[in-house]
Amino acid sequence: MRVLEGPEGLRAAVGEHLGYSDWVEIDQRRIDLFAEATGDHQWIHVDPERAKDGLFGTTIAHGYLTLSLIPMLVWQVYTIEGVSMGINYGSNTVRFPAPVPVGSRVRAGVELVSVTPGGGGERFVLRVTVEREGGDRPVCVAETVSVVMFA
Repeated sequence: MRVLEGPEGLRAAVGEHLGYSDWVEIDQRRIDLFAEATGDHQWIHVDPERAKDGLFGTTIAHGYLTLSLIPMLVWQVYTIEGVSMGINYGSNTVRFPAPVPVGSRVRAGVELVSVTPGGGGERFVLRVTVEREGGDRPVCVAETVSVVMFA
């Protein structure tokens, strides 16, 4: 895990690739729980029998499920010393270039794009690239924006 020492360490890491998360398996239970939480029960996600004859040959994770894993994955990559509070500010861009078939393993690569004062602390942008093990294209590329305050 990469440790950034306070606001100075955060600013010094701009432009750097901070590392990769662990691999996480996307099983049908996770997909079904996400469908239940969001009300998105489209058959390509939750009906394995019907999905066998669909475009992907199996069920696939919701794009927003993949996006929702980013905080968990990113927190495995880095930590910032001295933070008293952090908030998600939003996303600049989000794309889903490839599907995540059930049973796939995904991980995130994290690059620190920018740091600027804002929101009562330091606002920073990460480029997070979620890849599927054995895949030839990313499954999600997002520029996330967060604000951290220091004690």
